[in-house]
Amino acid sequence: MKVTFLGTGTSQGVPVIACECTVCSSHDHHDKRLRVSVLLEIDGKNLVIDAGPDFRYQMLRAGVKNLDAILFTHEHKDHVAGLDDIRAFNYKQQSEIDIYAHRRVQDALKKEFHYIFSGNNYPGIPQLKLNDIEDNQIFTAAGIEIIPISVMHFQLPIFGFRIGNFTYITDAKTITDEQKEKIKGSEILVINALQKEKHISHFTLSEALDFAAEINAPKTYLTHVSHRMGTHHEISGELPEGVFMAYDGLELEI
Repeated sequence: MKVTFLGTGTSQGVPVIACECTVCSSHDHHDKRLRVSVLLEIDGKNLVIDAGPDFRYQMLRAGVKNLDAILFTHEHKDHVAGLDDIRAFNYKQQSEIDIYAHRRVQDALKKEFHYIFSGNNYPGIPQLKLNDIEDNQIFTAAGIEIIPISVMHFQLPIFGFRIGNFTYITDAKTITDEQKEKIKGSEILVINALQKEKHISHFTLSEALDFAAEINAPKTYLTHVSHRMGTHHEISGELPEGVFMAYDGLELEI
């Protein structure tokens, strides 16, 4: 399996519009973060987790030529806003794209992209097939077995995913012991770390590091990083052994 980090930033991305802080003013490419998403290439299949407002550019930048499925963690705009751009894959592949999401997230998509689901098959609208993800039920996407990890984003239940020995979680604030058991044994853990200061709905850096130590994966990568965290170079120097800052374009072979 090959993992490509398409985006590692927060809902506003980094740099933030009109911000002149040290991070937003940085010329280091590691500090340029699109909205959070990853590409999984497994046995000739391409799966994307989340398709936010940068989806089109992320597909172009990563050179993605075909897409088999999109998995949605939750319905917030920075995770779903790019759904319309699957049209290019519909046209090239002459097929619909499988979408995997909780029923609640599907309902949100039907409101946000009402023209897709109106029943009026206007030429050129995205073609997709909705598939349910349910709590504690393993599912298969493009022939790949996926374990959903239920976590809380403040008061909103969302999904992380484990594929083989790779676990990807973003926007988490609390995770139960039951769900942690599904994660343990992963070779690579990706977890959100928003900033150093306390936050109501995201892991802080210290909370993410505590979680990483508890899971004890050989390698942990931090994502969903805001401009308030500090520069990539600065924070990388503060991390313990086996923990790394993810960045846009980072590729992992598992």
